[in-house]
Amino acid sequence: MKKFVMAALGGTMAGALLTTQIAGPLIAQEASRQSSVYEQLDLFGDIFERIRAQYVEEVDEGELIEAAINGMLTSLDPHSSFLPPKDFDSMQVQTRGEFGGLGIEVTQEEGFVKVVSPIDGTPADEAGIEAGDFITHVDGESVLGLTLDQAVELMRGPVGSDIVITVVREGMDEPLDVTITRDTIKLTAVRSRVEGNTVVLRVTTFNDQTYPNLEEQLKKSVEELEGLENVNGFVLDLRNNPGGLLTQAIRVSDAFLDAGEIVSTRGRNPQDSDRYNATDGDLTSGKPMVVLINGGSASASEIVAGALQDHHRAIVVGTKSFGKGSVQTVMPLKGDGAMRLTTARYYTPSGRSIQALGVSPDIVVAQPPRRPAEEGAEDTPARNPRTEADLRGSLNNDSLTDDERRQIEEERAKVEEAAKLREEDYQLAYAIDILKGLSALDPVK
Repeated sequence: MKKFVMAALGGTMAGALLTTQIAGPLIAQEASRQSSVYEQLDLFGDIFERIRAQYVEEVDEGELIEAAINGMLTSLDPHSSFLPPKDFDSMQVQTRGEFGGLGIEVTQEEGFVKVVSPIDGTPADEAGIEAGDFITHVDGESVLGLTLDQAVELMRGPVGSDIVITVVREGMDEPLDVTITRDTIKLTAVRSRVEGNTVVLRVTTFNDQTYPNLEEQLKKSVEELEGLENVNGFVLDLRNNPGGLLTQAIRVSDAFLDAGEIVSTRGRNPQDSDRYNATDGDLTSGKPMVVLINGGSASASEIVAGALQDHHRAIVVGTKSFGKGSVQTVMPLKGDGAMRLTTARYYTPSGRSIQALGVSPDIVVAQPPRRPAEEGAEDTPARNPRTEADLRGSLNNDSLTDDERRQIEEERAKVEEAAKLREEDYQLAYAIDILKGLSALDPVK
């Protein structure tokens, strides 16, 4: 019995000793780390006091602290930043869909400001700014070395005032100066139109109005075609859509899915992960779909394209998307400001992250570059080739009734209209042709 007790005590003492041997270094490491952090904070305080007391000019202490905070956040990634009260208010207004500015979504790359995408119908779009452009100067002042917020601040100004932006564009030998007049940007989140028997849904941003607008515009176009039975398919145009609210990306994806995962987000800690699933109900009743994307399709746009692609719900057409696969959380702070912090990565239903990779289209279709009109050139229609019907004395086709002849002429007019669309928007015309082909193969009409 004594041996048993002694053995037990020995085991207990050995366990305690082992615990002490393991825990001791860990506690020492944690204490050392904490000490290092406090030393760094003391260093920060010392530098702050020296700047305040000895800098050649008097400094604004509040601006100095804001710059330090923003520097800390922007050192993490291009999408984390500090939002002073004015910028926080502006961001909330943009989310609601109306704000003043140029109408471009930008990020920072290699020290320069890169255009993610121009927003449809805005001054930047009308001035010819394109996704992928690098902004190097604003009114002659270089943006190299500025933070993204500082560069954006340079571009802000009164509505109606002009700004000259210098851009470097791939394929152009010389930088391009573009004059843009600032205006109030009123975003129409979703617009729709009918091309033949196809409904085209153009989604420009993901704000509070996106899903309600989508539902309304889809219904309007279906009514224009007198019912879903007359619709051969839908084109969801997400080109140059810089993204926006995650909640709206989920709702838009859900609009075309009956079940299954839409997107998952994974943070640093497992408990911060979330999974979002579709609910029953497809606004299109399963009609064929094509999703259009390009290099200006980012964030929420990529969530939608990735979800519909992984579920084989839509054919994705265009060029590789931007590749922003991270989630930012806006956290209000004391003093009415906020910080935008990257808190998670998102994954498509198949488990793939698109961070820095983008969504690859099922069918790669590049948009031909804009061709500037040549001086002195006239817009003359191409001459139609001569046909049998043009020959003098040719026989008439007496096998057709007037109604049949009228139907053939109407179908020919639709085909010619589609050919015109290829000149205006080749990618969209390609998407519509896919849906026409699927419709032609459908045995049930």
